[in-house]
Amino acid sequence: MKEKLVLIGNGMAGVRTIEEILDRAPERYQITIIGEENYPNYNRIMLSNVLQKKMTVSEIITNPLEWYEENQIELINHDPAVQMETTNKKITTQSGKEISYDKCILATGSRAFILPVEGAKLPGVVGFRTIDDTENMLEAAQKYQKAVVIGGGLLGLEAAKGLLDQGMDVTVVHLEKWLMETQLDEKAGKMLQADLEKQGLKFLMEKATQKILGEKRVTGLAFSDGTTIETDMVVMSIGIRSETTLAKTTAIEVNRGIVVDDFMKTNIPDVFAVGECAEHNGNVYGLVAPLFEQGKVLADVLTDREAKPYQGSTTFTSLKVSGCDLYSAGTIKETEGINSIEAFDGLNYTYKKIFVRDNQVIGVVLYGDTSEGNRYYNILKKNESIEDYTPVSLLHMVGEEASADVSEWPDDEVICGCNGIDKKTIMTAINEKDLTSVADVTKHTKAGGSCGKCKSVIGDVLAYALGGEVVSAPTGICACTDLTRDQIVTQIYAKKLTSSEEVYRELDFTNPEGCPKCRPAINFYLNVAWPKEHEDEKESRYVNERLYANIQNDGTFSVIPRMRGGKTNPQQLLLIAKVAEKYDVPMVKVTGSQRIGLYGVKKEDLPKIWEELDMKAAGAYAKAVRSVKTCVGANFCRFGTQDSMGLGIKLEQRYEFIDTPHKFKMGVSACPRSCVESGVKDFGIIGVENGFQIYVGGNGGTEVKEAVLLTTVETEEEVIDICGAMLQYYRETGIYAERTAPWIERMGFEVVKEVLLNAEKRQELLAALDEAVAGRRGNPWDEVVEDHKTQQELYTVGRI
Repeated sequence: MKEKLVLIGNGMAGVRTIEEILDRAPERYQITIIGEENYPNYNRIMLSNVLQKKMTVSEIITNPLEWYEENQIELINHDPAVQMETTNKKITTQSGKEISYDKCILATGSRAFILPVEGAKLPGVVGFRTIDDTENMLEAAQKYQKAVVIGGGLLGLEAAKGLLDQGMDVTVVHLEKWLMETQLDEKAGKMLQADLEKQGLKFLMEKATQKILGEKRVTGLAFSDGTTIETDMVVMSIGIRSETTLAKTTAIEVNRGIVVDDFMKTNIPDVFAVGECAEHNGNVYGLVAPLFEQGKVLADVLTDREAKPYQGSTTFTSLKVSGCDLYSAGTIKETEGINSIEAFDGLNYTYKKIFVRDNQVIGVVLYGDTSEGNRYYNILKKNESIEDYTPVSLLHMVGEEASADVSEWPDDEVICGCNGIDKKTIMTAINEKDLTSVADVTKHTKAGGSCGKCKSVIGDVLAYALGGEVVSAPTGICACTDLTRDQIVTQIYAKKLTSSEEVYRELDFTNPEGCPKCRPAINFYLNVAWPKEHEDEKESRYVNERLYANIQNDGTFSVIPRMRGGKTNPQQLLLIAKVAEKYDVPMVKVTGSQRIGLYGVKKEDLPKIWEELDMKAAGAYAKAVRSVKTCVGANFCRFGTQDSMGLGIKLEQRYEFIDTPHKFKMGVSACPRSCVESGVKDFGIIGVENGFQIYVGGNGGTEVKEAVLLTTVETEEEVIDICGAMLQYYRETGIYAERTAPWIERMGFEVVKEVLLNAEKRQELLAALDEAVAGRRGNPWDEVVEDHKTQQELYTVGRI
């Protein structure tokens, strides 16, 4: 009979321990895992990416339900353990289920600490610890305007940035003088605050929360200095507390956490603890790398291998917020016997500080440039003497830095700090399992599976192991396939696949019907590849594109009629006013693209409004060419050098309703004052005395990217042609849902420039674009107005 092993807690530390046990002795135990949440094991580190909508919940699931089935693990989910009898080795869950064990691992994790102040239990006060917390925050962000995050630590800042990205007005309240004070010194903390303020976050430093205001829901905060702030939501992120409730009902020794020895044993026989609930030598760790180190030790113990005692961990921290690269490891405070080496580069806004004791690195703070984080971390972990290192070097030649050649790194060089994976482990896996991609390495070793910042280094190790360059790190476009965008598009052309159904079948997608992530992408790639043969699959498009209108947070829609170049006339204004009045439209607003939008329209009213307006759609709902923003231009402005409005209208007439990988925004300014912000547009034009400057790859969204000057041309025709060539090149090479800023970064600006400025290539692209859009639909609103069947199918209440 197999021994019964029960894991209480379905989180990262506990499940990693089970994985390690399965690697060592897959047939040793009959395993049961008891979890509190209604999800399989997921990567909690990536919750901030879900909040920032960089990832979906499904993408952070590390062990899907199939994994439990394949390994014959009984998963008792959404039914936490509430009672533990260590004498007769029995556990009872909340539903009353009883499970016996021979050995038990406690991996109950931690809880977000909620300040014990008046009002802490009001609706709208949340922690940031679970998928449910994250989804509650996203839901609240759709309904409310203002949020306060209490706590300027790692999670607090990631939560604040996520809510800011959802359009909320976010203020971070912090008790200390600078942000992340346990990981950063004052200078780095102030640099971080300045960068986050540029992104739109607000800060109240050295503020102590005394009371949360509100009766039925949170309405504000009151501070100990007598000041207050209004808010609709409060996110508590001031730390975590080990979850020891179950252990405290037994004779298990509990202090700050569940007390364990060097082999993760508690004081009760056959009961062990790992992760954030465990306390080792007075330390409780809240970062993932130490928890995985503990898991390896315990796996050795439970499979009767010679186990090296756990000696504690040196931790490091990095922040998952765009535009704020920081790294911190070890001891970062100057006390007696500890000195530092500090370097601040004001030109590139980077900062490095190394803390040294007895000629050994004991702490690191990096801001702005974290590329050497792994190197410093390895020096720190190995207690390496720095006598032979040059402490400071300025203005040395490029290439004279320490070698970045992974072939010269020792086998014990840590590549993935999150998971504690060294070079030897990765090399062994590559050679023994014939791995050929970064995704394969991550799958078999876990390296790169947490924060992901080490993937480029993993690629270097892979290239070294395979004896050549790894051009890319293939990862599937979704969970249905391991194929990349380029691999899929290549096969679409090679096999003449003209429908999504053929793609899923011929390319062996695991889901024969695709998923919500890949269906819109495959439909787009087919549209580009076979514009005449492929019939657009409307059911594969997102709801906004199916209904030709943007859905709002209350389930109503917006109607944005096209006004080419932002130009309108009294007749259009009268029509808009009459329609808004007739259909009780709750809000009429001038949009950011200089159009008039009707907001709060009922779905069933959309076709009637479109018919009565008798205007074209502005395409504000689509991944397509959007309206062109213009200034009044030389015809009226005393500074204007060109007819910006006329050029904007011509661009819209030429390229409206063309699908692109993501929305494509344009702006035409008549002079270098650039009143329409041409410098942050996908395609921006600035009129100068001798013609037009063309800027490409700008983005004014959640991560602002400045456009790059492509060229200066003399005529409007050249502008229009270059724009068309860029559109087609972007359509042919872009990844679906990729904006032009990352597209240009991925392709390389010089490559894009060479293509667009080559007259022959430009004409080829324009010809391809003309062929692709030759039969494109006109105004989609007209199609719906004329098609009563479509109206019944899509615009009847209750139908999508």
